[in-house]
Amino acid sequence: MVTRHLAVPQGRIAYDDTGGSGPLVLAIPGMGDLRSEYRALRPLLWQAGYRVVTMDIRGHGDTSVAWDDYSARAVGHDALALIEHLGAGPAVILGNSFAAGSALWAAHEEPALVRGVVLLGPVVRDGRPPWWARAAVAVGFAGPWRTAFWLTFWDRLFPLRKPVDHAQARAALAASLREPGRMAALRTMVGLSKADTEAIVARSRVPALVVMGTRDPDFPDPVAEARWLGVQLGTAPILVDGAGHYPHLEVPQHVAPALLAFLGRTAPLP
Repeated sequence: MVTRHLAVPQGRIAYDDTGGSGPLVLAIPGMGDLRSEYRALRPLLWQAGYRVVTMDIRGHGDTSVAWDDYSARAVGHDALALIEHLGAGPAVILGNSFAAGSALWAAHEEPALVRGVVLLGPVVRDGRPPWWARAAVAVGFAGPWRTAFWLTFWDRLFPLRKPVDHAQARAALAASLREPGRMAALRTMVGLSKADTEAIVARSRVPALVVMGTRDPDFPDPVAEARWLGVQLGTAPILVDGAGHYPHLEVPQHVAPALLAFLGRTAPLP
């Protein structure tokens, strides 16, 4: 698939497009990862009849490195710009981790362009990590070991099983993060507050699907977090037993049916 770019103020957004005339699904990866994180879901959605577009977020992958704003809201604006550019909206937006907030921001600011949101391992409010965890992050990003530090953390996000192509994906992510400026962009994102995103959650009015692994290491209690978000959005969360931060990669065969059912309600095929 040929990577394409959309020019927006300050930079360019990289994306892949399956093409097709079906309803648009725009998938946004989380911080510290690439658009390839949707490699298991994309063919399943495309074969079902959907047009699937995956994008790299600011500072990551094949998207430009330097931006003055790396927030979830800013990435949500990029998603809206891409939907408008493609002329295929409204879209269902998938957002993993930090990018769940981007999906919510896009829906909040331009609801006419967003049919619904799918939030995978969603991080939409600030946690309260202990002092030693904050210290570990500061040290981890402080020296030439920063890429190895992030990849070690990233490996832990797959507690149930790693995809069969995990080694290749890891090598591609490592090569990307070693490019000048990429780790600095990631470090900036890691340090951003999500208070602004939390403030809009309960005001969301678009259909939502929440998918959470029950062993997601990003949360002290992932089940409680999923249920809290489900209450805020008026939806029953899908809990994937034993999965971590990437349930759509660990067990796509379990996530895809729920996702396709949601798409059937919010973006029915012609």
